[in-house]
Amino acid sequence: MTKFEPVGRAPQPPARAGFVPCQFEDPVAAQLLRPLFAGDREALVLAGFDAFERLIGLIRIDGDSSGRCIIAPQCWRALIDERIVAVIIAHNHPSGNAEPSAADVGTTQEAAIFLRTLGIELVDHLIFVAGGHFSFRTAEML
Repeated sequence: MTKFEPVGRAPQPPARAGFVPCQFEDPVAAQLLRPLFAGDREALVLAGFDAFERLIGLIRIDGDSSGRCIIAPQCWRALIDERIVAVIIAHNHPSGNAEPSAADVGTTQEAAIFLRTLGIELVDHLIFVAGGHFSFRTAEML
């Protein structure tokens, strides 16, 4: 018998809004997108879906020497030509920090506006790190 009651676990800090740990990732994130970001360089993926939520287009863009990924117009054109109705943007942060940068936020907002004018929904923008991913949709930033 001890003089003090066991304290238990220390309280965990609240999770950042929008962060989804690996064990809670949905099948699209865990099985389709996460395997595309195995390397230590930043890469970006555009996944296009039809009206039945079937994947009909997937474009991977590798980062340049600065680690940035730029979505060229021909990438959008290739997806749009597939008659997509929804897009998921996904990229990784090899640094391990899932927080979106100002450039990530700006790119997401611009893409959402651009796609909306074409009648295409930007479903989410996911930023993958080793322990999970950040979801703009979950963080209510879309």
